[in-house]
Amino acid sequence: MPVDTRVALVTCAIFPDLWDDDHPLRDALRARGVAVDAVRWDDTDADWSVYDLTVIRSPWDYVARCDQFVDWARGVPRLANPADIIAWNTDKRYLSELAEAGVPVIPTGFVGPGETWSPPAEGEWVVKPTVSAGSQDTARYTLPAQLEAARAHVTRLAAAGRTAMIQPYLSAIETAGETAVLCLPDATGELTFSHAIRKGPMLRHTGEHQIDPGTEDIAPRIPSEAELEVARLALAAVPGGAKRLLYARVDVIPGPDGAPMMVEFELTEPSLFLSTAPGAAERLADAILARV
Repeated sequence: MPVDTRVALVTCAIFPDLWDDDHPLRDALRARGVAVDAVRWDDTDADWSVYDLTVIRSPWDYVARCDQFVDWARGVPRLANPADIIAWNTDKRYLSELAEAGVPVIPTGFVGPGETWSPPAEGEWVVKPTVSAGSQDTARYTLPAQLEAARAHVTRLAAAGRTAMIQPYLSAIETAGETAVLCLPDATGELTFSHAIRKGPMLRHTGEHQIDPGTEDIAPRIPSEAELEVARLALAAVPGGAKRLLYARVDVIPGPDGAPMMVEFELTEPSLFLSTAPGAAERLADAILARV
C-alpha cells in the first residue's frame, strides 16, 4: 500500500474529532498505515481532491441544510457512499420505491406543502419530516385524543416547506425493540451482513425529539433469518446496485403479525455501532483499502 494513502472521515462541528463509535475505524485505518483526517463536511478550506477516499460518518448537522449537503456530496471526487445515493437516501420518500420493489416497508403516508392530511380515526402514529436525522422533529401521537397536536405538527412542517411522513407506531418496539442490520463489504466487495444491534424505544407520547446518540439503548443482537431477508431485499432494490455501497443499515421492527417491517434504510450517515461487534471496524477498514 502506498505510504501516502489518505482517507477523510466526514463529520460536523458537533463532533470535530468524530463520533466516539467511529474511533475504532479511525484507529484501524491508522494501524494499516493510512493517513486519516476527521473533516467537517462544510469546511470551506477542505481540499477533498487530496483524499483517496472520503467516507461519510457523522455530518449530523446537515438536516437544516440538506440541499447544501447534497450539493457538497456531488462535488466530492471519491465519496462513499456515492453522491447519487446520498441524494436519494436523504429524503425518506424512497420508502415508496422500496415498497413498490417488494420490500416489506412500514405503511407510510406523505403530506407535502399545499397538500391536505386526512388523519386516521384512531391508533398510535408517528409524525416526522422526510428529511431528518437523530429523530429530529419526530413525535408520537394517540388519535383521536391528540389529533390537534398531530395536525399542528403536520401543518408546521408544511409551513416550513417540508414533507411530513406518517407511520403507525409499532408497539413491538416496547418489547422486541428495533433491530439494526449492519452490512459491510465482504472479501469480494459484495455488501453482506456484518453484525446487528437492538435499539430500545425512543419516542414518548408527546413532544418532538432530537435523540442524543449517546443516550440510545443499544445492545448486540443476533438477527432472525426473516430480518436478514428484509435486508437482502432492500439491498437488491438499491438504485444502481448495492455493490457500489461501502456500508448500509437496515432498521426493522416486528409488525402486527410479528413479521419484520423496514422502518428506515440508512445509506447516508448511519451509526454503524462498530464498538458492539469485535472485528467490524477492521473489516470496514479493509473494505476502504480495497476501494482505494
